[in-house]
This record gives sequence, structure tokens and C-alpha cells, in this order.
Amino acid sequence: MNMNYQNYLSKTANDLEPSGIRKFFDLAASMEGVISLGVGEPDFITPWNIREVAIEALQDGYTSYTANAGLLELREEITSYLKRKFHVNYRAEDQVIVTVGASQSLDLAFRAILNPGDEVLVIEPAFVSYASLVTLAGGVPVRIATKEENGFKVTPEQMEAAITDKTKAILLCSPNNPTGTCLNKEELNEIARVVKEHDLLVVSDEIYAELAYDQEYTSFASLPGMYERTILINGFSKGFAMTGWRLGFLAAPSEIISAMVKIYQYTTMCAPYMLQIGAIEALRNSSDQVEKMKLNYWRRRNFTVQSLNRIGLECHTPGGAFYVFPSIKKTGLTSEQFASELLQQEKVAVVPGNAFGESGEGYIRCSYATSIEQLQEAMNRIERFLKTIETKQNQKLEKAK
Repeated sequence: MNMNYQNYLSKTANDLEPSGIRKFFDLAASMEGVISLGVGEPDFITPWNIREVAIEALQDGYTSYTANAGLLELREEITSYLKRKFHVNYRAEDQVIVTVGASQSLDLAFRAILNPGDEVLVIEPAFVSYASLVTLAGGVPVRIATKEENGFKVTPEQMEAAITDKTKAILLCSPNNPTGTCLNKEELNEIARVVKEHDLLVVSDEIYAELAYDQEYTSFASLPGMYERTILINGFSKGFAMTGWRLGFLAAPSEIISAMVKIYQYTTMCAPYMLQIGAIEALRNSSDQVEKMKLNYWRRRNFTVQSLNRIGLECHTPGGAFYVFPSIKKTGLTSEQFASELLQQEKVAVVPGNAFGESGEGYIRCSYATSIEQLQEAMNRIERFLKTIETKQNQKLEKAK
């Protein structure tokens, strides 16, 4: 009997688009000699002191469940960290949850606050999972396209135009993935004004907060009147080079946290015990190493931006994260054509900008979370690729004469 599995799949799951990031990453992984500027993952190994503590915890038998919300000791360290670094005060007992990565924090947030048909404003270009997570929670993502001439920053006017009587929340990501755009305090206050006027919640993805380069980072929850309206998302993957540990956390008013804990009880139960112990060490004793990694990223950012502009791909200077988002419009290729041909011809993997929303068309995302030596070689290959395109364009012009 031949089963028609389309009859058994949910429409929501069936209609989801596969990740545009993973598509190119998987293709690059099947080729030899590829320099990957695709996946947003630190090339640093998790600091040894963190790994050592987790290994010892495993050896000592810390392999049981923890409380659903995570170890109280870790939650206390998280609240201390948030107060010390970002000037926000949360209670460890009932306002913080330790999650399996920041992605799960986002999933919990949307499941806890959305009813079917509720709308969430998603500022694009945006991380590939945002709109899909809203959809999976029964909500409706309302995309707001930002523009390069505005530094890929949303304006209050754009928000006002997108808000309806069904709008429940706005999703912010600063520093942004994929553009690296970092909103300053004044810009965040303008968003806060709109949020308050329309009685909205804010899901603030601050996973790249440790990687803000040119200004002091402002957490949205620290703004006047926004503490009670904010679900703060953060984690250990990016700043602490702990991607594979899958540890995130969220902080929010206790009523929202209570709803999330109930969902967590029936889905994941808790994050792994021994990894939570490693996270305690990360928050207590790794700030110097985080700063060293940040300085290294800052140097790479400057090199990458200067190189791309030199070879003819216009690129604004990102304020944070570890991505650049150069324009490839002058080549006449679509984002997917550019990424595909670059990979095939020069073995450099980048992500087409349209993977992050329609407003990303005409751009590519390049991660500079790799060594300077690799970045130098990648820039040489991209420059060679651009010269090939230019030659083809000139040949077409000659034939047309």
C-alpha cells in the first residue's frame, strides 16, 4: 500500500519554508575546500574553565532532572548578570527560565502570549525562524521591511502603519541578525513610545548583547515603563561561544513566566543539569575571555567591511553581532544566484539575503566569525568572482553594440 503522507501532515508544518541558511550550509559541507561565511557560529572553542566544570559535573553524577525553570543557583547568576551588565532587575525565583537555547525561549514566548490570529510585528531582514515560530504558535507574522538607507532600522512611522487591532507584540533583535544593526537608546525609546501608546508586548531577542561594539548596549527592558511589557531573550551561544550547549534563558513578568513554565513541563522538562553547571561558571568567571573574543570580532568586522567596500560591494558598518550584509545589486544577480555561483566557482559559502525576508533581496549575509586568514582568502575569492561577473557583463555589452 502506497501511503499519501500529505493527507497526514498538518497544514502548518507542511507550509513551513525550510531554512535558507541550512540549505547553503549543507551544500557547502558536501564540498571540499569551502570557506564558510554562512552559519552564525563562533569559531572559538568554549573557554576551558567552562568545559572543565561541566566535565566534572558529569563525572560527579549530575545527570538528573532539575527544576523546570532551571537550577536556582543559575537563575540567581542570570539575574546578577542582567543587573550588572544591562541594569535590569529580575527575581530568580519566578521571573527567569533556563531554556534549551534562545530559540526555545522564543518558542515559549510566542506560545505563552499568542491566541489564534494575534499579530506580531517582525522587522525584516530578520532571522529565519522568527516568522515561522509566530506561525507555529498560531499567530500571524506581520513583516516590516527596513531599508539600507536607514541603516536597516525600523521607524516609528512604519510600526504605526503596521499596527492593527489584532497586534499583540513586536519582535525586536538588536544587534540584528542578519544586518548587524544595533539600535541606540534614543531609537529604542521611540519604539517604546509606540509600544506604550498601543498597549503592546515586546519580545526582545538580545542574544548578541555581548557583541555590541560602538556604544553601550541598552536592554529594552531597562527603558522607562518597558520592564512590565518585555520578554527578554538571551543565552550563552554567541557571546560565550557555547552554541552546541544549547542553553538560553528568558526573563519576564512572573505571570508570563508562570504560563511558560506550564508549557515547558509538557514539552522539554528542563535543560541538561551538567550544562547548567557549566553556565554558572560562564557567568561567574568568563568575562575576560568574552571581552577578548569581542575584540577579535571587532577587528574582523573592520577588516571585512573595509575589504568588501574596496572590492566593490557596498557594505554599511554593523554595530554588533558578527555579520555584514553587503549589497550585491550592482552584479545584476539575485541573492540566490550570487550565493550559488560564488559557492560553485570560488567555494565561498554565504547566505542569500532573501532567506531573511523579501527586503533582503539584493544582499548577502557574510559571517566574520572565522579567522582573519580565512577572511582574507574569502575576500580574495569574492574579488575574483566579481571580476568574472564584470568580464561577462562587458562581453554582453560588446555583443549588443
